[in-house]
Amino acid sequence: MRVSVFGTGYLGATHAAGMAELGHDVVGVDIDAAKVATLARGEVPFFEPGLPELISKHVATGRLRFTTDAREAADADVHFIGVGTPQKKGESAADLRFVDAVIDGLAPLLKRPTVILGKSTVPVGTAARLAARVRELAPAGDAVDLGWNPEFLREGFGVEDTLRPDRLVLGIDKNHPGRIEEMARIVYADAIGRGTPFLVTDLATAELVKVSANAFLATKISFINAIAEICDATGADVMELADAIGYDERIGRKFLGAGLGFGGGCLPKDIRAFMARAGELGVNQALAFLHEVDAVNMRRRDHVVDMAARELGGKVVGRPIAVLGAAFKPNSDDVRDSPALDVAGRLHLMGADVRVYDPEAMKNAAAAWPTLHFADGMEDAVSGTELVIVATEWREFKNADPVRLAQVAARSVVIDGRNCLDAEAWTNAGWVYRGMGRHSQ
Repeated sequence: MRVSVFGTGYLGATHAAGMAELGHDVVGVDIDAAKVATLARGEVPFFEPGLPELISKHVATGRLRFTTDAREAADADVHFIGVGTPQKKGESAADLRFVDAVIDGLAPLLKRPTVILGKSTVPVGTAARLAARVRELAPAGDAVDLGWNPEFLREGFGVEDTLRPDRLVLGIDKNHPGRIEEMARIVYADAIGRGTPFLVTDLATAELVKVSANAFLATKISFINAIAEICDATGADVMELADAIGYDERIGRKFLGAGLGFGGGCLPKDIRAFMARAGELGVNQALAFLHEVDAVNMRRRDHVVDMAARELGGKVVGRPIAVLGAAFKPNSDDVRDSPALDVAGRLHLMGADVRVYDPEAMKNAAAAWPTLHFADGMEDAVSGTELVIVATEWREFKNADPVRLAQVAARSVVIDGRNCLDAEAWTNAGWVYRGMGRHSQ
């Protein structure tokens, strides 16, 4: 099929490449000319494992191309919307300017029957509004159908999640079903043929599936972090506790990792937008618990900063500290709302001599915090420091040799902000180990 994807960020570029890999003829559209030029060369302007190979492969075959001109995408059989919905400045609500701009720019170009599928995370009610707007603006009128097909990509695993999703959700206006389901089944024939669950819902349900999933994951993370606070106060060990309750199949062990909390461009802004939308709908009490989920999450950053000050005897100014990690999670260069970078920045503003190292996120981190000192490598960051904070659980950090690092550090104290280190190995190497909700070593 002929497919267009509007937006070429983490979601859009990955989806476009995935559609090309599935055999479709794809054009990616973006207003950022520099990004389009980079992708058109077969290069990727951000870090996502496996994506550069997929982009370059299909740019070379001609199955995938990129443009800034929406008219080049007007004849596609299916149009995907994959632009960002960031948090509004000074508010909790989602900023839908980019989604609205796609509809306002694309709809007037649609002169024949076609299908638009939204993938962006939007507040419930958005799809119905956009469907009416499309029918109003498109020359083809009611022959243009809009459905919602939320994405469930995990940064660092985006290619895998696109090609082999764990479920597909399709929201349809039951009063205007059109050809939405028919076309979606063709687009996703490979995944459906392999038995991937394909769930057809109304528009509102499809919109709520994505934000509900993110709200649940955020709640599970904040729950174990709240329990970690209790463990710190009582001497209990949160990892042993998480293992124990994780055996209960109703609970499960995934996302019960206590630490610095969640960040990135999705979970924080999505739960805030969800709360804001609930307030607009007059059911704000239904999601009141998410305020504490958000508060617990932000409190983890305060906790690590306080731990650092305590380990340095309350005197932070001028003290050399290594922060290992800047991305909000491993296998990503995304520093949006990154707990790691936030901690580094706070300590820097307190007067500490902070040295930051991340395997992939250095460029983005430097753009966000240009006054921080960025080291050339892990040993360079640790050399001469009095405190090491592991803030992102990169494999490089988890597999680091604590004996070697003890030789270059001025003082062997480590705060394991992700509970990802082998506490016993680090302690045996002479380090004072401090975990999150864990026994003191």
